[in-house]
Amino acid sequence: MEISKQFESNQREDFWYSYWLNNGYFKSTPDHREPYTIVIPPPNVTGVLHMGHMLNNTIQDVLVRRARMQSKNACWVPGTDHASIATEAKVVALLREKGIKKSEIGRDTFLDHAWEWKEKYGGIILDQLKKLGASCDWDRTRFTMEPDLSAAVQEVFVRLHEQGLIYRGMRMVNWDPAGRTALSDEEVIHKDLPGTLYYLKYAGEEPGTGIVVATSRPETIFADVAVCVNPNDERYSSWIGKKVQVPLTDLWVPIIADEYVSADFGTGCLKVTPAHDPNDYALGLRHGLPAPNGLTETGHLTELAGEFAGMDRFDARKAVAKAADNRGLLLKAEEYVQQVGHSERTQAVIEPRLSLQWFVDMQAFMKKYPQVLDAVMQDDIQFHPAKFKNTYRHWIENIKDWCISRQLWWGQRIPAWYDEQGNTVVAITEAEARAKMSALNPNFTELNQDEDVLDTWFSSWLWPISVFDGFKFPGNPEISYYYPTNDLVTAPEIMFFWVARMIMAGYAFQGKAPFKNVYFTGIVRDDQRRKMSKSLGNSPDPLELIRVHGADGVRVGMLLSAPAGNDLLFNENLCQQGRNFTHKLWNAYRLIMHWKAQQMDADLVLDPSESERLSRAEAWMQERIKEVSGKLDQQFNQFRINEALMTVYKLTWDDFCSWYLEMLKPSFGSKISEAGLGCAVERLEQICALLHPFIPFITEEIWQGLKNRETRESLMVQTLKSDSSSYDSDFLVKMDLLFEVITQVRGIRQQHGIPAKDPLVLYVAGTEHIHWDKSLEPILRHLAFVSPVHTQESSPSTEAFSFQVKQWTCSIPAGGYVDMNAEMERVKKEMVYLEGFVESVRKKLSNERFVANAKPEVVAIERQKEADSIAKIEAYARQLKEWEKGTNEKS
Repeated sequence: MEISKQFESNQREDFWYSYWLNNGYFKSTPDHREPYTIVIPPPNVTGVLHMGHMLNNTIQDVLVRRARMQSKNACWVPGTDHASIATEAKVVALLREKGIKKSEIGRDTFLDHAWEWKEKYGGIILDQLKKLGASCDWDRTRFTMEPDLSAAVQEVFVRLHEQGLIYRGMRMVNWDPAGRTALSDEEVIHKDLPGTLYYLKYAGEEPGTGIVVATSRPETIFADVAVCVNPNDERYSSWIGKKVQVPLTDLWVPIIADEYVSADFGTGCLKVTPAHDPNDYALGLRHGLPAPNGLTETGHLTELAGEFAGMDRFDARKAVAKAADNRGLLLKAEEYVQQVGHSERTQAVIEPRLSLQWFVDMQAFMKKYPQVLDAVMQDDIQFHPAKFKNTYRHWIENIKDWCISRQLWWGQRIPAWYDEQGNTVVAITEAEARAKMSALNPNFTELNQDEDVLDTWFSSWLWPISVFDGFKFPGNPEISYYYPTNDLVTAPEIMFFWVARMIMAGYAFQGKAPFKNVYFTGIVRDDQRRKMSKSLGNSPDPLELIRVHGADGVRVGMLLSAPAGNDLLFNENLCQQGRNFTHKLWNAYRLIMHWKAQQMDADLVLDPSESERLSRAEAWMQERIKEVSGKLDQQFNQFRINEALMTVYKLTWDDFCSWYLEMLKPSFGSKISEAGLGCAVERLEQICALLHPFIPFITEEIWQGLKNRETRESLMVQTLKSDSSSYDSDFLVKMDLLFEVITQVRGIRQQHGIPAKDPLVLYVAGTEHIHWDKSLEPILRHLAFVSPVHTQESSPSTEAFSFQVKQWTCSIPAGGYVDMNAEMERVKKEMVYLEGFVESVRKKLSNERFVANAKPEVVAIERQKEADSIAKIEAYARQLKEWEKGTNEKS
């Protein structure tokens, strides 16, 4: 069978994914095996695949595939999030294009449109993940608004309300005028933006008097109820208790004193607008001030603004400032930088707004479930990297009540009911609500359910429990077997939105943590360190990347520079590097299959020197695989996924392809033995098994092609033999020294134009320090055409090429190939370099802080560098002395 020159990724990836799906390799049901469980961070149902998804899901797939190959019962649960704000905005926009207004069609009809949209477009991102190779159990796909998961959300609301952990109250909230809904603090993104500080004159009661107030929001003056100064500010002590007139109005407000006001900012006078600033609201509560609302829910001025009523808040800002200037009430305007909150979903500027909302009492919650903090700080739940523990602790220790109501229709409707008198009961069904209301008000005549829905995160925080029906069937076999899950892979920016709240829900509703490890990915940025986004036009299409480079190439490219918690500086060249790596692996496969085909060629004879090389080459490759297997175990345990990839990458490229196959390659005109071919096939099978979690498609193709396989066999369900038993490190060191000798000899050939097949004689002095293993000489002969090798002596010829390998001084008689003056000059330059290197190492070792703080093994490496370099300098000095002696004798 002829093998294509390249792995045809576009065709073969689809073929193997269908093969895996059709054979049920992704499916999981509880059994006797150790479970390994991951729940996918559910992408928004509105979403399409972007680079952040690519990174996150590649890491998850690597972990799941490795666990599956370790004979664990791997279960990766996929699903999507209903994304209240984003989805409602999509549907509203779609209806608007058809000339339909949300307000005109009513809730039920709008939800019909929303469900229709979800069924048509909601699964796109999950289908796209399949192109990446995601080995999810697709039969388990869940949606946060499906009936069972919605029932769980409402049950949790009722339970927490009964425990006194949910309440309804008038509070200052973050208001999104575009989405027309309240947001939690975590849904607000703060940006530094240029702003203007307007200095407005508030006239005093006596003609010609007044004070100046600096404000960045002149459009809110119509809702002012006071001006506040610091009681210790002598400039205004005589003003306290008096009244001033709000500019452009007939409104007179009192001057009050409070130490909250900073005398150093602006003029030291603060306009107090309780309905539009959280700090002003707190001031108003302390001083018993009213809180009139100066803005509508869409961010337009109310009737309080008189001639400016109905204007957009930003247009009104300019108009009010201009009117004040025209009347001599704007004394000056200063530019400055201010932090402005934006809605995470709509990007609209957030408006602080007094509103009647539902909240979770987070202080009371944390008192009841202190494990939420303790579990992370005591590593019952391990964060990777651990640096995020302090960020988590700071948020928990300064936690604020969670606003969970949203003024939307798409989402789980709040199970609260009101009678005509405003009495409230909380119940899942209307029948239950009527029963409760009858006990509260036997004569009620109306019963209406709350119009608002719950925050999307109020469903997502239950995800690790609800996907296994932990609320519908408490203690069912699935929740008992799969919960707690093993690992969570997510982004640090949703640590508070989701990670912390899942931990809260885990302890509140299951009595245990929802997962054991949290792996925080970084943000995918471009090479200018900008976050990738459609608006900047710097985010490539992931599916196009897969089409060009193959899913395996893209996976490698994403992982190569993605250490946990650190941002990934993405460049498409990384995917090309990944593609090149798969080419290298494919070419190794083609070479072995070529050797296999050659065995049928009667005109070729067996390589007579193979047996001498095979035993040593095979022993070395087996020991390297043992060493790498142990290293991979350690790296995966520490979630150093990118380092694990690089470990097996180097094993494949450097060791297997560049050395092992070269050692086995038959001499010209001969063919490999059956034993040699068997070894090559078996080692490539092992390499494919180690690589499979990272590059599943091409490894499956190669593994299937190496031998005749049984029907339904697959690499992905083979047991990954973690042969990390003690390996022969001394032998590996000897082989590394041999490879260094071969590399140096090849370099000499290239530098001096010596034909590759011209035999050279090698002299090795210093073998009393490091033993020379004569059993490795057949490899040296095969790869460097060096024979014989004379040990414990230097070249008898003064005209020789010389190089140093550790404490070996190696020399090759030049035989007319060398310019001795040039060679001596080269060695002298090398000595100068080594002397400078030794000096830099000694400076480091003389630094007491370095020696005291560095790990012992790091210090030991530096000392070894010093010793090795000194040995080379001494050896070069001896060689120069010999050369100079020979030159003098000739002259």
